[in-house]
Amino acid sequence: MTTEPERSKQIAIPVVSGMLKGNLIAPNDSRGIVFFVHGSGSNRYSPRNQYVAGVLENYGLATLLIDLLTTKENEEDARSQRYRFNIDLLAKRIVTITDWMCENSQARNLAVGYFGASTGAAAAVIAALQRKDRIKAIVSRGGRLDLAGSSIMRNVSIPILLIVGGNDSPAVLHMHQKILKQLQLVDRDRKGLVIIPGAGHLFEEPGSLEEVAQHAANWFRKHF
Repeated sequence: MTTEPERSKQIAIPVVSGMLKGNLIAPNDSRGIVFFVHGSGSNRYSPRNQYVAGVLENYGLATLLIDLLTTKENEEDARSQRYRFNIDLLAKRIVTITDWMCENSQARNLAVGYFGASTGAAAAVIAALQRKDRIKAIVSRGGRLDLAGSSIMRNVSIPILLIVGGNDSPAVLHMHQKILKQLQLVDRDRKGLVIIPGAGHLFEEPGSLEEVAQHAANWFRKHF
């Protein structure tokens, strides 16, 4: 693991309805950057994503934790849940942020990966298909990839790792097994399903999130 100094930068990316705020951390000599796409009702302060990001940074990977909604949209979503399941909107925001990274001096020369959780994983896959020449790997943690649609999943060719808790509901486990079969265009060694024993949907059990982070770090390092 690396102990190189890191460069941290607060960022704000303009969209029609306001600004998307985030934090970019780039250890020196980063080999790639991981864009964390949080799930429904979450934001850049997600403790689970912050923990995983810290592990990836220790392995020399840059990370981007950023809100997909503006401050006003977040406030409205907290009341009405209007935006959190708007997968098309979230995917468009991911594309906007990815394009920004391609122009940013700290990120433009780095391989890009998506770490998606819950609804964010579905939006990340949709966005990745629109920027497949740029996205090198995807990791989904408890992702609602069914919301992307089977036709989308059948067209994925980017290396993708699905991580799910062994104590998640049988329906969720079955969904992930089904999604793995739908990934027809991904070579066998470039797709995978990891079931974390004893972990629930939120990976709150002792040691479960550490396993998620380790699998994610290995996946991104392998494909960057």
